[in-house]
Amino acid sequence: MWIKHSFFKYVTAAILILVLYYFLEKLELLEPFKTIFGTLFYPLLIAGFLFYILRPVVHLISKVRFIPVPFAILIVFVFIGGLLYMGVWLLADTVQKQMNDLSKMPEEMKQTAEEAGQKLKENDMGVISGASIQQRMTEYFGGITQQIGEHMMSVFSTIAGATTVLIIVPFVLFFFLKDGHRLIPFLKRALPEKHQPRGVKVLQDLDYTVSSYIIGQVTIAAVDGVLTYIGYLIIGIDYALILGLFVTLTCVIPFVGPVIGAIPAIVVALMQEPSLAIYVIITFIVVQQLESNLVAPFVFGERLNIHPLTVILLLVVAAPLYGVVGMIIAVPTYSVLKVLLKHGYDFYQLYHST
Repeated sequence: MWIKHSFFKYVTAAILILVLYYFLEKLELLEPFKTIFGTLFYPLLIAGFLFYILRPVVHLISKVRFIPVPFAILIVFVFIGGLLYMGVWLLADTVQKQMNDLSKMPEEMKQTAEEAGQKLKENDMGVISGASIQQRMTEYFGGITQQIGEHMMSVFSTIAGATTVLIIVPFVLFFFLKDGHRLIPFLKRALPEKHQPRGVKVLQDLDYTVSSYIIGQVTIAAVDGVLTYIGYLIIGIDYALILGLFVTLTCVIPFVGPVIGAIPAIVVALMQEPSLAIYVIITFIVVQQLESNLVAPFVFGERLNIHPLTVILLLVVAAPLYGVVGMIIAVPTYSVLKVLLKHGYDFYQLYHST
């Protein structure tokens, strides 16, 4: 009988779960859990991200003359701290100067618009309302300056929250690196003995998928940032260091990240010398060609096996739902779900064939 079919039972269970969630939401019984999740989400996300990047390094150091894992982690932390200190010491003045100059750009753009509007007003010959254009351009760029001032408090609060996260992350990351190898054996014990080999295979595939994506994407982002910075130095654009660092950060997002990273450089080029914008676009194209044909095939190979159209659709959906964070985690989340569904279907077939 159709009502006894397993598909009907699964659908019924899913509907009951949704109904239960609806009533729990209406009664506000989920608020404590949402608060806990919201508080822990970013520290765990950042620590997990860094865990996959640093785990191979810690593993390599711990194999040298049998250095204990905790001591190897401390060596990595000290080394990273030293690099950050050296970077701040060597580049702080340059970064600060370029950031100060960049912060003045909205006011300079406003002044340029006023001057252009004034010239147009003097030479409009009664055909175009130069006064109207000047007024609108002044209002527009004045609005940008006002918005920056209005959002300063939110920026400071964001920085304060980020500081709190950054204080927590090293402690979480330390224990991830120290005890991460115990996770699979711990989860293995929760499975029936006859299903433990398949369960371990699923967990290993998940670990490999997430590790491959994170290490690969970070490598590509770093290479793109360095190549872009070199290209900006060659064409002589201002703020090359800041713009190169921005490209490194945005390239963590696949496909659209490089485009986002190129937009500030185009704006700066138009302000400095309009013809430079063409060279910025050429630099962007060259870097992307090098990435697509040399870096990405070497880093990723066929390990993720995700069609580019799938990635684009994931980013299009994730962006309006969860913003930048959604765009960063969309592809690895999809990869994890893909592995779970594949093994879940294989397990389902194996279970019903026995």
